[in-house]
Amino acid sequence: MLVRMTTNADEPQPRPRRRAPAGAAVLREDVTEAIRAAVFEELAAVGYARMSIEGIARRAGVGKTAVYRRWRSKLHLVLDLVSAIAVQGLPAPDTGTLEGDLRLLYEVTSRALRHPVASQIIPDLQAEAARNPDIAEALQKALREGQEGVASGIVAAAERRGEVRPGIDEELALDLISGPLYWRSVVIRSPKLPKGYLAALARATTEALKAL
Repeated sequence: MLVRMTTNADEPQPRPRRRAPAGAAVLREDVTEAIRAAVFEELAAVGYARMSIEGIARRAGVGKTAVYRRWRSKLHLVLDLVSAIAVQGLPAPDTGTLEGDLRLLYEVTSRALRHPVASQIIPDLQAEAARNPDIAEALQKALREGQEGVASGIVAAAERRGEVRPGIDEELALDLISGPLYWRSVVIRSPKLPKGYLAALARATTEALKAL
């Protein structure tokens, strides 16, 4: 008696599992974050002009190829990071009053601007921006748009509460909100704010906005 062997050839066979992409096809996020952190540290330590891909790679504990897989040059790397700052923005205050919102905004912004890394990087990039229009554009976007998004929200909330007049000059309002602290922290680089400065600035700005 013959026994017929069956192989179920007509049944669908399981597809072979695809191997996960390897090598250049995968950019590990932990490596990317290590490189980003190294860029900020390198900028603070040596400045943009002296910063190198080699120095960034060494500080991040990776090879140069890991950096070049993500960015073509140090310029593209810095532009990417500076642009990312603008996207992240600042937390929007919601204290219920214009003066309270301004006080909280100034406290958060002041801490950020006085951070040792930021206090070194921003003036250095400003100097580079005078020579490089790409850096100038990215720096303006990071410093202005991130702040403006929050400041616009503060002004809009104050309008809804009736603390400022409807149709307030928004551009002038944003300059009043952002200008003084930026001037003291970034331009003249005051090492320490006087006691009560932020509270006084919030009060003065509130009165100025109400007068517009």
